[in-house]
Amino acid sequence: MKYFIAAFLTAATFCAHAQSQQGMFSLGGRTTYSLFSDDGTGLGSGGQFRLRLTDRVNTDWFADYIVINQDNIARSEYWHIGWSVLFYPMKEIKLVQPYFLAGHCFDYNKKTILADPTISKQRWGSAVQAGLGTHFNLTEKFDVSLTVQYMIHLTKELDLEEQNNSYVITEKQGTAIEGHLLSTLSLNYKIGKLWGK
Repeated sequence: MKYFIAAFLTAATFCAHAQSQQGMFSLGGRTTYSLFSDDGTGLGSGGQFRLRLTDRVNTDWFADYIVINQDNIARSEYWHIGWSVLFYPMKEIKLVQPYFLAGHCFDYNKKTILADPTISKQRWGSAVQAGLGTHFNLTEKFDVSLTVQYMIHLTKELDLEEQNNSYVITEKQGTAIEGHLLSTLSLNYKIGKLWGK
């Protein structure tokens, strides 16, 4: 009986370690749809990597580029480079694994008048984001993830103003908190563990 108990405990320990995702490193590509911003709606793409800190906490490091056609008047380009912390409320990894996320990014915005590309303005800034997401674990190594989050820019926004039948780009006055809703679909592949068994 004691051999059976010892074998059972050994197998249980092995399974527990096998199920742990601590230290897992993954790479992925992403497509992001931006909406509900003053600029309008736009589509972008980028890449990301994840590093799992614990079974409940993951990190997502990303870069993406989004282009928005603002009423056929101006092109607004956004670059985001940042990170998010993902928290899994359910401990076990299943086919569908929901999570909360929050993070920060540095962002760059360039706005150009389509009728006269010499009229252009840019700004650097930072932003914070928070939202919800879900991993669809298609295999042990591969997942498709869907995230919806709101990004708040902490920098003054660029705005269009009509002057003498033409448009100029100005910096908005005041410190109103503005941003956009981002919906991201990503494909991710687990490369391997950087630590743990």
